[in-house]
Amino acid sequence: MLPISVLDLAPIPEGSSPGDALRNSLDLARHVERLGYHRFWLAEHHNMTGIASAATAVVIGYIAGGTEKIRVGAGGIMLPNHAPLIIAEQFGTLASLYPGRIDLGLGRAPGTDGLTLRALRRAPQSAESFPHDVLELQVLLGPLDDDRKVQAVPGTGTNVPLWILGSSLFGAQLAAVLGLPYSFASHFAPEALIPALETYRDRFEPSKQLQSPYAMVAANVIVAETDEEARRLFTSLQQQFVNLQRGTAGPLPPPMDDIESYWTPAEKMRAEAMLARSFVGTSETVCKGLRDFIAETAADELIVTSPIYDHKARLHSFKLLADAVAAGGLKAGAAG
Repeated sequence: MLPISVLDLAPIPEGSSPGDALRNSLDLARHVERLGYHRFWLAEHHNMTGIASAATAVVIGYIAGGTEKIRVGAGGIMLPNHAPLIIAEQFGTLASLYPGRIDLGLGRAPGTDGLTLRALRRAPQSAESFPHDVLELQVLLGPLDDDRKVQAVPGTGTNVPLWILGSSLFGAQLAAVLGLPYSFASHFAPEALIPALETYRDRFEPSKQLQSPYAMVAANVIVAETDEEARRLFTSLQQQFVNLQRGTAGPLPPPMDDIESYWTPAEKMRAEAMLARSFVGTSETVCKGLRDFIAETAADELIVTSPIYDHKARLHSFKLLADAVAAGGLKAGAAG
């Protein structure tokens, strides 16, 4: 069966606090673990009042400590924001505490705006060293070398599995050259999805970590009892993408009955383009769309994110999807 995982952006709904959001994330992680989901990933974002996972490694430890077996990781850490040694120590610590359960997905984007980047004491050109930094991180997490004067403690010898994340051809090329698994951010940047997957598979070179290409694709998934209710829940995310365009990003807004009254035609076109890989509706509707998506991408794994304002509705969405999958509603086509 095709592995299905969860990308949780730790959304902060309007009227809630970051503490509420993080407790909801743990509740969601326990919920999807019971339902049989494969991984639970969190992402690094800074200076975003609608996302609570800025201290990503800390949140991963919180989630891993509150669950039993589900893999927990970063989807991802924005490596240009950090020295590789710091990330090696953080994730080496996590791997030491929760052996065999920690993933480290790496992104090249800053995950924030230019002003916040300066507050992080990082220069915009930090992204240029991303390939070198990935290699340095591999060494720091790899076997002990007595001749190496700098060690990650904890970290050395943990061999935390690395992933390359991307929304363009650059990440696909790097993942292929390094022989690492690749995850494409099609939940918000779907345009280059198919070319990136083709590039990754065509250029893949086997490595110690991975002998053949392994691609995970992301999608927004919102499941409800009716198509109408699911579409209504989806309006929270649609509003959020419009607000990003307007420069007024904030907490996740509640759903609304008439999204057409909220956006202009231009805003609608842009939001729908970014959210093109969204699957919204009943279990039957969503599974049909996901089957086509998996067949189109030949994905080895699917990672879904469900930014739903009401936490109970979010839990129910993941339950409906899991039940449909268990009933054979979503079969692995060309999964590896």
